[in-house]
Amino acid sequence: MALAEAATHAVIAVATGKARSGERELFTQLLDRLGHGMLLLADRGFLSHDLWGRCLLTGVDLCWRTRSSNSLPVHELLPDGSYLSQLSDPVVANKRRDQVRKGVRRLVEVPGHTVRVVEYQVLDHPAVATGAETYRLVTTLLDPDEAPAAELAALYHRRWEIEATFNEIKTTQRGAGIVLRSKSPPMVLQELYALFLTHYAVRELMVRASQDPDAELERLSFIRSLRLVRRHVTDQAAFSP
Repeated sequence: MALAEAATHAVIAVATGKARSGERELFTQLLDRLGHGMLLLADRGFLSHDLWGRCLLTGVDLCWRTRSSNSLPVHELLPDGSYLSQLSDPVVANKRRDQVRKGVRRLVEVPGHTVRVVEYQVLDHPAVATGAETYRLVTTLLDPDEAPAAELAALYHRRWEIEATFNEIKTTQRGAGIVLRSKSPPMVLQELYALFLTHYAVRELMVRASQDPDAELERLSFIRSLRLVRRHVTDQAAFSP
């Protein structure tokens, strides 16, 4: 599991685990790398009342996609078409529903996090011909003037930049079809971190190059930058890790 910047593709934190480790389990290892001034984008597999709350404690802002099955009632409709809702604790919410069915007078209070929900469709996507998919985002950015719904919808798709980052590391940098050479867990971790650190170094070089007034970071080629670095490395480390 990796935490990466959308614009620079720099991987700033990595969590590793056993083959059976789930994404949410690995994600909790990255919580201490979150903080004020950051906006974290994440896919719909991560949203939960507990994990959302743990992220809020770090001070980070969130913009995550949610499944259509998640219950997010409309509490207040906002001018840009988004609305305020509550992300509730599902265990307590289910208990309250059971109480309602049984006619209990004193219902339990359902704790929750106030969130803003943005729903939209991508009309120029090829899937529109067979029925446009509705995206639903949940965010801590509650003010539509500060973060308009259209801007959040456009921004969320930058989340896929991390897939391009993984491709740079696994295919462009390591080489297509090449597996890790190490045969023991400690050496596998060493080799993985070597790949990530090398990628970070190349990306940092690209950021420095982009500070040139005539250069734009997103138009710089990672593979060309990697080839440039390799041409300046005089001694290849052709030994076992």
